Amino acid sequence: MAEDKKPERLPGEGREPDAFEKEALSYLDALYRTALRMTKDPDEASDLVQETYIRALRFRHQFQPGTNLKAWLFRILTNTFINMYRRKASRPQFTDVEGLDEYVLYNKMAELRSPASGSDPEREVLDNLMDTEVKQALDDLPEHFRTAVLLADIEGFSYKEIADILHIPIGTVMSRLHRGRRFLQRRLYDYAKERGIGHGPRPAPQTAS
Repeated sequence: MAEDKKPERLPGEGREPDAFEKEALSYLDALYRTALRMTKDPDEASDLVQETYIRALRFRHQFQPGTNLKAWLFRILTNTFINMYRRKASRPQFTDVEGLDEYVLYNKMAELRSPASGSDPEREVLDNLMDTEVKQALDDLPEHFRTAVLLADIEGFSYKEIADILHIPIGTVMSRLHRGRRFLQRRLYDYAKERGIGHGPRPAPQTAS
């Protein structure tokens, strides 16, 4: 698991921060957590967060007071990541899932069970799977699905906020979340079947988009 190495010094430190800076700094942990999942490297995650705050302060005049500052910062983080790391020969993936709270995803995926079912077979399956199997299923998600799942089910952003962060329509966000969660269901079902856990048909496949 990557070592926790948040930025040692952020822009504006050494003086009393104003209200904007105080609120922005309150999201440091969330930004670093996501940056670490993106880069999978503590030093690069620290650099990414620091560059995010530098840009946030530089363009703070573009932020509209009263709107969602956290979503605005995550949009900067995402754009900075794309600009900084897609230049590399190998496109980075959102693969570091060591710090995820699996139970958040358990609840989300269990909600997708058939309403007509009188039992909760997916809850039975999920409760009996190992953390490593859940993390591996997340690791296997295509990047665009994984990004949507992380922002929605881990960071708690709304569909609209995710759409703003990723610069995609809300309908695309909903589609990616649905397909991503169904992908996880199928993968976890396969893991469970290998271990003889649970019953019932395998969730129907989804076509990637």
